[in-house]
Amino acid sequence: MAGKNGLIVVTGGGGFIGGWLVRHFLEQGHTNVRSVDIKPLDEWYQVHDGVDNVVADLKDLGNCRRACDGAADVYQLAADMGGMGFIENNKALCMLSVLINTHMLLAAKDAGVKRFFYSSSACVYNADKQKSEDVVPLREEDAYPAMPEDGYGWEKLFSERMCRHFREDFGTYTRVARFHNVYGPYGTWDGGREKAPAAICRKVIHAKATGNHEIEIWGDGHQTRSFMYIDDCIKGIRMFMDGDCVEPLNLGSNELVTINGLVDIVEDIAGVKLHRKYNLNAPKGVNGRNSDNTLIKKHFGWEPGIRLREGMRKTYDWIVGEYNKQHGANVPTSRAATARA
Repeated sequence: MAGKNGLIVVTGGGGFIGGWLVRHFLEQGHTNVRSVDIKPLDEWYQVHDGVDNVVADLKDLGNCRRACDGAADVYQLAADMGGMGFIENNKALCMLSVLINTHMLLAAKDAGVKRFFYSSSACVYNADKQKSEDVVPLREEDAYPAMPEDGYGWEKLFSERMCRHFREDFGTYTRVARFHNVYGPYGTWDGGREKAPAAICRKVIHAKATGNHEIEIWGDGHQTRSFMYIDDCIKGIRMFMDGDCVEPLNLGSNELVTINGLVDIVEDIAGVKLHRKYNLNAPKGVNGRNSDNTLIKKHFGWEPGIRLREGMRKTYDWIVGEYNKQHGANVPTSRAATARA
């Protein structure tokens, strides 16, 4: 692994997970970190002092070579993606992230990078195994025969195979995690790319701010999901990179909840009850998805364990602050945070 002075490169470092990963390395005492993202610096979710912050489009091979120059470890998180509304309506844009993954692997190989981490997704899993809300947790082997989420899922599955063949053909050290719905503070919460936990927090906060106690839910609310808090995600990334498992592994919570249940949690955190309006024509994704954690427990004796209510409270309180700043509102934080104050 990279020593405290070895160069660590985090692509997508201006994004949600990347920003937290950069913060983690700094807190662990690493002194040589490069963070790369396509967004202008003032649009990054976290900008850290003492980091080589680079604005670059990694679909370009030359930019990937510059990003990998001198690197010991590369964490490839960069992708054009968002929540289900974005994924279902921007399949070509999602597929173009294959350019980032291809060029980063080539650049890492040519630069002699010691270790390469790739962030895949539960969207690689066969859609036929996700038709029921009473879903059987998805095992790693369920990615084949292939029938992933159109666009985004195909991009992820193809790039997993590239990581495998770079390892087999060129000896590149690659590790792959299949993320299951990561959420938390310092991420997208409005604008169309946000995922369900942030979107529901924003809608509940807006209802409180306006006094219009209604909430629109995409689908019938019976869809089931598991959601992993960012702290568990960062811990898992480090375990995967340092571990000896070369095949893709699930990285997700197995705490299953319906979308209606997720709304229940946020309503309780906010201390409000809303009238629910169901938009059956909106993108809703598969009916059921959950993470089978058998293999991660076998390899690491650990699985993501932060409870959904705890993580959602922290996420809600952060989004309250962002909403109030953007709208000049004065929505209070969660009841638990108010009690502590």
